[in-house]
Amino acid sequence: MVKSRGSRGILLTSNLPQLQNLIKRDPEGYKEEFLTQYNHYLSLLRLHQVSSVSATSSSASEKSNELFGDLITFISQVATCYPTETKDLTAQFKELLLGAGGGSGNTVKGDLRKTVIKNLVMLRNKEVIDSIELLQILLPLISQVPSSLRAIIRHTILTDIKTSNQKTKNHRLNRVVQSLLFGMVESGMGGEVIGDKGKGKGKEKGGEAMWAVMMVREMWKKSVWNDAKTVSIVALAAFHPNVKVQSAALHFFLGSENDADGEDSSDEEDGIREARRGVKKMEHRMEVGKSGKKKEKLLAQMKKETNKRRKNHAAGIGHTPNFPALELLHDPQTFGEKLYDNLHKHDKIYSLDHKILIMQLLSRVMGVHKLCVLGFYSYIIKYLTYHQLQVTLILVSLAQSVHDLTPPDVLTPVIRKLAQEFVHPGVGAEVIAAGLNAIREVCRRQPWCMEEDLLGDLIEYRKSKDKGVVTAARGLLQLFREVNPGMLHRRERGKAASMGLIGNQVLAYGHSQDAADGIEGLELLEEHFAAMRKEANGGVSDGSDAEMEIDEDDEAGWENWDVESDTGSDSSGWQDVSDDDDDLEISDSEDEDSKKKEKKEKKMKKKGKKVDDGEEEDSDDEDEEMDDAKSVVSAAPTDVSQATKKLSLLAQQKILTPADFALLNELRLKAAKELAESGGGSAAKRKLAALEASKRHVGEDEADRFLTEAEILGPRKKAKATWEERMESIQKGREGREKFGSLKGKKKKGTPSSSTNKEKARNKPIMMAVHSNKVMQKKKASLRDKQIKLRASIEKQKKLKH
Repeated sequence: MVKSRGSRGILLTSNLPQLQNLIKRDPEGYKEEFLTQYNHYLSLLRLHQVSSVSATSSSASEKSNELFGDLITFISQVATCYPTETKDLTAQFKELLLGAGGGSGNTVKGDLRKTVIKNLVMLRNKEVIDSIELLQILLPLISQVPSSLRAIIRHTILTDIKTSNQKTKNHRLNRVVQSLLFGMVESGMGGEVIGDKGKGKGKEKGGEAMWAVMMVREMWKKSVWNDAKTVSIVALAAFHPNVKVQSAALHFFLGSENDADGEDSSDEEDGIREARRGVKKMEHRMEVGKSGKKKEKLLAQMKKETNKRRKNHAAGIGHTPNFPALELLHDPQTFGEKLYDNLHKHDKIYSLDHKILIMQLLSRVMGVHKLCVLGFYSYIIKYLTYHQLQVTLILVSLAQSVHDLTPPDVLTPVIRKLAQEFVHPGVGAEVIAAGLNAIREVCRRQPWCMEEDLLGDLIEYRKSKDKGVVTAARGLLQLFREVNPGMLHRRERGKAASMGLIGNQVLAYGHSQDAADGIEGLELLEEHFAAMRKEANGGVSDGSDAEMEIDEDDEAGWENWDVESDTGSDSSGWQDVSDDDDDLEISDSEDEDSKKKEKKEKKMKKKGKKVDDGEEEDSDDEDEEMDDAKSVVSAAPTDVSQATKKLSLLAQQKILTPADFALLNELRLKAAKELAESGGGSAAKRKLAALEASKRHVGEDEADRFLTEAEILGPRKKAKATWEERMESIQKGREGREKFGSLKGKKKKGTPSSSTNKEKARNKPIMMAVHSNKVMQKKKASLRDKQIKLRASIEKQKKLKH
């Protein structure tokens, strides 16, 4: 027994891992030893609280911190064995990390802080504490710790939230974390806006808000959070005084994920350039030195990583807008007005790049929600000059902000400014093409902003010698042939527009088109079904079993229809229609006039009106109107009535499924191709191009609300080739050609020969190389010769870098 007590004494003082193992096997037998260590931990905790206030020696504090860290790990490991004694452990860890009252004072630093955080994560994995307690401690720390520890905290938070929402949405956890992130962003909203023009003028505050935006972006990217509250956090950060936080929020809505982390695209390009130089250096080393399998494997890995990085960067250049986030904005009109006020108020302290970011987001919000922020057009006029930096992005923002509800009188000065600055003989052809394309995109969304005299001058540029200018002018002419041919001269309207102008009036501002009364190309689908039935019956058409075959095809046509539909739809099933609805009429009877009269009398009775002798004149007028309507219908062409009959026949027999609509699109495309090949003219070609474009961009609006710089610049005569295109042309030129350079002494030569002088010099013994003529001349060289060689070497290195 004495030996056992002595061994226990050793365990108490020096061997905590072994004591931890014994406690996990027999918690009750070693409770006394645990309490001894726990009391020691409490005494060190109080000592640390006191020493954080009063200064102590560094050596003593380091020694006590190391012992304190070991005790923290020990207590955390065996906390599940003694839950009653360790019930205050989480609160003690929180006070160590965040200070008393959740502040930043009296907190641990360095390795001790890392130890406490790791043990907190371990307690969460053992389910001693829940996710909410852990995240309430870790989220405020993410902006205070160094980068190495920050990566651990960030990964822990993201993994915990994702795991908690894996099976079902953990709404309680999501609400708590989103409230914490919202508070992190809101805490710095009252600061002073410094801007990004003057670097180093003052230390910007907003680290917590920056990390909050990054956390939201990660959760949105992983599809863990996709609700309106998530968007509201980033919407608040879009007006943060810290420009970096504001830029990250703007990039979230614009869809550019690389810049959302605060990384600039130029830094990414520099990194790719450095990686290419590293690959070239490695190839050079393998040529001049000894090469082996290890170096070849390393070079292949470096090339693979460089190509992957370059492809990712190239894919991220054309950023797509974050459509769901833009749609989930709460009160978009107020959001757009605040964006414009922020842009206008801080115009002098924001850089041009940041102002263009705000313009892009504002224009997209205006285009999506059809907002009217009229001050934006008067603000953007001063940037509409051809010598303005990044003017193409400004033109894209202008065009995206216009929609059919934008007042034309506000846009007319903008169109005049574009014509005066971009479209005149004093500028280059690319400038004229960009101006005409910008005017065309603005007029596509609001045609009434164009003046007739100005339009006549602009379309005269279709006689230019430059291809880009001619294409832009013809595009503007073709646009007004479709939307408002009355503004063109008779000789410029074209055949189709001149024929369609009679009886077709252009809709005025604020008026919308009537709903479609049928499905275009439905007769093609019916003919396709008839041909299928004819083939099934052995070449004999029989319409008796048509209805039965169509019903059998319906079940297959609805497969996966809910997967292909939009996720935001609320169609949970069939909806019951009340029998009392008088507006709904489904009738196959031929006597429709009598039913209409009965329906009208029924409505008049509900309104309290009675048909008496004094109202005979009204009924006579109605009879006359009905007779006139019958005469008009009878005078209609026979082919139109047959087409209407075909449409109603197919609609009565079949409910079109998503598979039927897909087949209908294919049939329409096939018919348009046949018409264009058989000489249908330019109208058939335009219809074919529209159908092919709609097939490529399924689900997009026909107005193409979001543009790119390439659409504003138009086709250019000599566009600069990209790095990939240059490499591809170089490789094509090397095909079937012998490699440059001498083959003397190389393995490719048929007859073996001696090694070259360069190889001999490389394998020369060091003592012979030291006393060689080349080395001796370097030692005897004058200062002037050394300067000349050094300058030449520096110039060579500069050329290699560029």
